[in-house]
Amino acid sequence: MTVKDLERLYDYGYWANKKLLAVVSQLTPEQFTQSVAGSHSSVRNTLVHILSAEWGWLDRCGGHERGPALKADDYQSVESVTEAWGKVEGWMRTFLAGLKDEELNRQIEFKNPGGETRAMALGELMQHGANHGVHHRGQVALLLRVLGHVPGNFDLLFYDADRHRTKAW
Repeated sequence: MTVKDLERLYDYGYWANKKLLAVVSQLTPEQFTQSVAGSHSSVRNTLVHILSAEWGWLDRCGGHERGPALKADDYQSVESVTEAWGKVEGWMRTFLAGLKDEELNRQIEFKNPGGETRAMALGELMQHGANHGVHHRGQVALLLRVLGHVPGNFDLLFYDADRHRTKAW
């Protein structure tokens, strides 16, 4: 894995976020916070979870400090989530741009949810952060469908096709 690989993964994530948030912005405020299903119950809660985790891994790896985990109740609108994500995206892009490939093997200590101290390579943790977003964006897409909105396809294949300005099919 290289820094360039990580930049591609995060760029894909931000591309997918923009597509997803465009559909999320069509929700009523009630739909945005409505308990529907899944591990985080609502579109808002799931988006804030993704954002908090991404920012948390950035912080642990030496980027912009997050502090405590974000609370969904602090984000009452799609705009507030979008604004916060814009800031985190900027911090992430700056962090990645300053990394060197040889730093990706540096061990980062962190505490898991059970409070145990763990250590993994910076590159692996950053890759996890990007992949974590993929997993939960899929959940948001399903929640949107339950709420009557079609999120479209934001698969990596379509990101690459957009980058190369070609049709995927």
